[in-house]
Amino acid sequence: MLKLSLEAIELVDNIARHGSFAGAAERLHKVPSTISYAVSKLEEQLGLNLFVRNGPRVSLTPAGEELLKEGRWLLAAARQLESRLRQIATGFETEVRLVHDSLIPTSAFGADIQAFEALNSGTRLRIGSETLTGTWEALREGRADLIVAAGEGPAGGGHKAVAVGQLDFVFCVTASHPLARLGRPLARSDLLEHTAVVVGDGARSLTDRTVGLLTGQRRITVPSMQAKIECQAAGLGHGFVPRACVRVELETGVLVELAVEEPRPPETFWLAWRSDARGRAQQWWRERLSRPLLPGILPY
Repeated sequence: MLKLSLEAIELVDNIARHGSFAGAAERLHKVPSTISYAVSKLEEQLGLNLFVRNGPRVSLTPAGEELLKEGRWLLAAARQLESRLRQIATGFETEVRLVHDSLIPTSAFGADIQAFEALNSGTRLRIGSETLTGTWEALREGRADLIVAAGEGPAGGGHKAVAVGQLDFVFCVTASHPLARLGRPLARSDLLEHTAVVVGDGARSLTDRTVGLLTGQRRITVPSMQAKIECQAAGLGHGFVPRACVRVELETGVLVELAVEEPRPPETFWLAWRSDARGRAQQWWRERLSRPLLPGILPY
């Protein structure tokens, strides 16, 4: 049987914070003799001294300091567990997992996260990001409870979704790129002569999604839209990018927008969740995010 209990750790913590048995006794609504006896019994069981006695004042020994360094984490974890159990009994889940498309920075949900934490619901929040189809895959495979994803979801159902915004795309290159000197709408044959920059799909089991990429196209594949924009701004290739993400680059001339014969249609983003979803935390997030999110939450 363990010689240390949470009650014993809490006792040592109170004595250390108040500097005396009497101070801890007052805080815990006990008489000092009871506190003194409990400490002596604990020290006897552990076979070591936790406190140095200096009259009415006491201080921690090195062993006592080590006990509290780890013990306070245990006390905090126990309090959080009690809170979660109380809240779970009222319908809140232990954890809710939100996964968003990597185009959206997690910081864009800062106000939402703050509002959720203010509920003090006891539900832990886990946030992740995936790219393109990888976001839908996280929902399908049970790695996410809610997602904010681009494009249509995979076939087979099992989820519900509401549209939360749309992004317009523009074809961009640097002003010095050969395509910028043609002076006319670009045809497929024009694009095939030059390297495209594409975002790699994060899907592991679902079919990879490619957007705006021609068969046989030379390409550089990057992990995110921000990396794609940086590569195109460095003159490494061409491609479609969200207008909202390159506003500054277009205004300053770092990138120039070119007309193409086959423009990319706007991309719809969706808030989606499993059809069998239950729990008040998920419900809160669904109601909170069922609003026009894009392009307004993009910090560009």
